[in-house]
Amino acid sequence: MEQSAVPVAEQVREVVPAVVEALHEPKAGESSPLVAANSFEAEALRTEIIRVGRKLWERQYVDGNGGNISARLGSKYVLCTPTMLSKGDLEPADICLSDLEGNILAGDRSRTSELLLHLEIYKANPRARAVLHCHPPYATAFAITGSMPPVGLIPEYEIFIGPAAVAPYETPGTQAFAETVLPYVQDHNTILLTNHGVVCWADTVTHAEWLAEILDNYCKTYLIALQIGKPLQFIPDGKIEELLTLKRRMGLPDARMARASKQDGPGQGR
Repeated sequence: MEQSAVPVAEQVREVVPAVVEALHEPKAGESSPLVAANSFEAEALRTEIIRVGRKLWERQYVDGNGGNISARLGSKYVLCTPTMLSKGDLEPADICLSDLEGNILAGDRSRTSELLLHLEIYKANPRARAVLHCHPPYATAFAITGSMPPVGLIPEYEIFIGPAAVAPYETPGTQAFAETVLPYVQDHNTILLTNHGVVCWADTVTHAEWLAEILDNYCKTYLIALQIGKPLQFIPDGKIEELLTLKRRMGLPDARMARASKQDGPGQGR
């Protein structure tokens, strides 16, 4: 028994690496479009996109066929939601595979025209692995006034978002619209789109959706607080600095940190 077990063990050692390699396939970013579209990574991202799409619809952050979601797949591809389909009705076959120029490489549906917005964010900021655009009502209320909510009121908002940016209006779906976010995408993970809605980027689709939730709830709470008729109690500047220190450790962007770095400048010591 012991003599026959030796060759079997050696065979297992030889076979296991080959099986593991076959199961994993090449990395999505190094594969052909067909292989990438059918990879385990793509399957997991489709599942996450569908789950987040239904969550957006249930929270009434999108209506009709509004909103769009995308995720980077390796280095060369993007998975995105299609045009003219409710985010509450997504199925795996509905998710399109695109390259970074917006060309559809796999999938039966047409991509969202606003994928151009997502692609500009991906090209400008390598930290962005997922982008989400939606129309949460309280945040969009600020967007249609071309304004942003004040900072300094709730710690969670300071840490995860901080100052939101407001991009100027352009016709949705155009290249000009896509480029409106470029001045803001490095130092802001959440951007209000004037007369339109919100776009958020993060390391995952789920985290991008969290940003939309945090922003809309913050806007809602702020507007309710104004109705109380009492002065708003802002977090002291020193305590904001403590939150920014925590934010730096988490690797989250904030325009205030970028401004501080520019003010310090090279050789000024910080």
